[in-house]
Amino acid sequence: MAIDTNTVNEIAARLLADYDAATPGMIFAEGLRLELPDAWRVQSAVTRLREARGESVIGYKVGAVTPGNQKMMGLETPVWGRLWGSEVHGSGVQLQKQSYDGIAIEAEFAIELASDLTPELSISEIAQSVAAVYPTLELHNLVLRGEKPHGHELIANNCINCGVVCGAPVSDLASACDTDLKLIYDGVVVDQWLTLNWPGDIVAAVVWLTAALAEHGLQLKAGDLVLTSAWGPPIPVAENTRVDVTSSVFGNAFALFV
Repeated sequence: MAIDTNTVNEIAARLLADYDAATPGMIFAEGLRLELPDAWRVQSAVTRLREARGESVIGYKVGAVTPGNQKMMGLETPVWGRLWGSEVHGSGVQLQKQSYDGIAIEAEFAIELASDLTPELSISEIAQSVAAVYPTLELHNLVLRGEKPHGHELIANNCINCGVVCGAPVSDLASACDTDLKLIYDGVVVDQWLTLNWPGDIVAAVVWLTAALAEHGLQLKAGDLVLTSAWGPPIPVAENTRVDVTSSVFGNAFALFV
């Protein structure tokens, strides 16, 4: 049975307060469990609260793209979350570890859209609508406090995204190509993919995203930034300081965590 709107708003207010305090999701440690439709309602309610205080959604992310991760989370599909303009950083930014809880990073590519996207577009059609590709670090608060499976908690907590660090845009996208992608902590490669295809591998999950957003009355628009999915798990920064993402085709980005 769906929870009422007042309860959704109360949960959202608590989640946002805990997020602001760098202790996200504490309410789930107290036993809260949500049906998946209610988890999506909570994510949207948090969005309204953040917009009401002047923040802006500037795009979306895709998560849990592999069947194995979905099964572990009690999901049947990938998930998506919002990206916030206040949490997008340029390469070289210095960030405070204490501002996060369990800060962890995924190496990814982000795309900036040149035109609106509609459901059922092909990978090649989506690629033609891309203005630029960015190498990115996706930041996560790597904490899930409730009992497994965590899918409802993941959704309500905006897919545990807490920011993005973007390198320089690459706009020369005329032809298909292969690239590598590496995640490097203090000079040591901690995750890597030797052959990823543009646009096939990089844009594939956006096909699903356009349809999933449409179910919520949302659409990818020109100017949006889209994190197109990761190929590995978030890796905790722990005692490390410098995190680099490198791509032989799409360049580099880095952040310092102090």
